[in-house]
Amino acid sequence: MEKDIQQVLISEKEIQDRIAQLGEVLSKEYEGKNPLVVGVLKGVVVFYADMIRKLTVPCEMDFMWISSYQGTDSTGSMVIKRDVSSDIKGRHVLILEDIFDTGSSLNFVYHHLLKKEPASIKICTLLDKPSRRKPGITLKADYVGFEIPNAFVVGYGLDYNEYYRNLPYVGVLKPELY
Repeated sequence: MEKDIQQVLISEKEIQDRIAQLGEVLSKEYEGKNPLVVGVLKGVVVFYADMIRKLTVPCEMDFMWISSYQGTDSTGSMVIKRDVSSDIKGRHVLILEDIFDTGSSLNFVYHHLLKKEPASIKICTLLDKPSRRKPGITLKADYVGFEIPNAFVVGYGLDYNEYYRNLPYVGVLKPELY
């Protein structure tokens, strides 16, 4: 897999340091609120596992699984493969996402959860790629690990056709491979 990476964009250490910082901020933000932390599968799994362990406040875990990608492209059509199982009405919800790219998926999840009448919804994304945001997407992440350029990234949960998720860093995939 290493031979397929053009460059390491964010090292394992940089990721862990930033997650520790975010954990401190989020722990203060959610003190006394018992947040429901919703991860958007599958890409968020690695970030979610590390992030949840940095929270020092009581919280509950849940997941959504939506699908919108084929290879490197978003189809624009969202399908809920798994909805949250928790009743979120009146709850403080923190959405964890691996990457905020075009915004279509995150916008869909946010508005889907908003219909369930939570007390609040905030978004924490490991990666933000604003240059790829679709016109009309006005949603913003409340907490961002790293803003990245428009490159096709893999690793630390991010994939290309289900491969590379297990890399411990975020790397740019060689263009000839996709």
